[in-house]
Amino acid sequence: MDLMVMYEQMGYVAKAVAIVLLIMSMWSLGVGIERFFTYQQARTQSKLFAPQVAKHLKDGRLKEAIAMSSSKSYRYSHLAKVVLAGLQEYQFQQESGGAMSREDLMDTTRRSIQRASALTASDLKKGVSALATIGSTAPFVGLLGTVVGVINAFQGIGNSGSAGIGAVSIGISEALVETALGLVVAIPAVWIYNYLTSRIEYFNVEMDNSSSELIDYFIRKTA
Repeated sequence: MDLMVMYEQMGYVAKAVAIVLLIMSMWSLGVGIERFFTYQQARTQSKLFAPQVAKHLKDGRLKEAIAMSSSKSYRYSHLAKVVLAGLQEYQFQQESGGAMSREDLMDTTRRSIQRASALTASDLKKGVSALATIGSTAPFVGLLGTVVGVINAFQGIGNSGSAGIGAVSIGISEALVETALGLVVAIPAVWIYNYLTSRIEYFNVEMDNSSSELIDYFIRKTA
């Protein structure tokens, strides 16, 4: 099972397929590591952010809440991004001195929060779709290498005029190695994709809850 020897015995097409699978594997691992770090930071910072901003809002310190939401200490927090958008829009409408009704003020603030939630959710999904693509296509890329290996096996039979094991061993080994590589790339990519998707759903629920609580706070404040 010397991989380098097996690689050297492969044909050009089989080598190209193996390289493509290696790139796909590195890409999926890179996305997984980067997203895992980002999600961990988002979770940690949001846990610290939520009680502190709630205290500021309870005490009526709107400017302090805005300053904290825009702080670099919470740049990974998905909750901070959503709350900041709502607070800034509310403050802007209050300071503009317009004749906007209470209902219009709430609708404007709600739309601003929804836009921020959509942008934050899109940012959280960055790169995750590539994992789905890799997980679904890697087995087929490996299957392409398998087909090429079987073709080489039949060519070996034709060239030697014999169906012995020596004539087909190289082609069959190519086929099996490419199949294994495709599965080795696809299985971790699917695992990582499912994990990240579950985290994104959890973050979306948190943002929805925070948005609803913030709107309720504005309704009570303007009552």
